[in-house]
Amino acid sequence: MKTNLKSLLPYVVILGLDFYLLPLLARDTGSAMLLMLCIMPLAALISALVCGMRIGFSLILPAAALLLFIPTIFIYYNSSAWIYGPVYAVVVLIGTGIGGAFHRKS
Repeated sequence: MKTNLKSLLPYVVILGLDFYLLPLLARDTGSAMLLMLCIMPLAALISALVCGMRIGFSLILPAAALLLFIPTIFIYYNSSAWIYGPVYAVVVLIGTGIGGAFHRKS
């Protein structure tokens, strides 16, 4: 469970790109919903799976996902989007958990 913070940095950057750059692709409400309900959680899940397989289970990455998403509520969305932060954190938690199950200790 002890994780080096430097080893988590690439995955935190991927989550940051996911949360801060993908919303720029939204042109209307439909595309924004597709991004927030499908593409952004899928990108977060895949990066968490890879992180879990390479580094192992970590509670830091889900916390980072939550902390990274909160400012986007004020930048791109409105107050009704606050629920997505904990949802993305849970998605990342599940991803690191599944990936951690396949982690090989060397």
